[in-house]
Amino acid sequence: MTQNLITLELSAEALAAIDAALSTLETHLVPLLGLDPESRRGLTKMGDKSEAFCREAVVAFAQNAEVLPRNFDVTAYVDDLAALDALRPRRIRLSRLHERLLDTEMALGSDLMANSLEGYAVLKVAGKGTGLDSLRQMLSTRFARGRRAATDEAAESA
Repeated sequence: MTQNLITLELSAEALAAIDAALSTLETHLVPLLGLDPESRRGLTKMGDKSEAFCREAVVAFAQNAEVLPRNFDVTAYVDDLAALDALRPRRIRLSRLHERLLDTEMALGSDLMANSLEGYAVLKVAGKGTGLDSLRQMLSTRFARGRRAATDEAAESA
């Protein structure tokens, strides 16, 4: 093997602990909302500048609740900001972990693909006449060009 970006061995105990931790997260995060793309597009977004505005508004509204309409729930408004502040650091941690998972998955896939290609190249050359023709042929289906082959057959027929 010429490429080995990562060697990863997770014991059965480690996988069980990871699964238990994920189950715990799923259990405690049931109230999280899932939005479809159309709903996402229709929402008013809060960026960095907007967040500063909202934080200032929380203070202003809490101090002057009597000027707001009766149906404006200041307590729920303050609770939303507190929930945002509680969730954000956890989302950041999960995002970092997710990025590392994706990178690790990519590295493992790259290791597998690079080494499969290396082994296949050797098999094509050294495997001829050694009873490995069916194996070599099976592996060659990865490189079959269905459209081009169909087009070539149609051209030959004409």
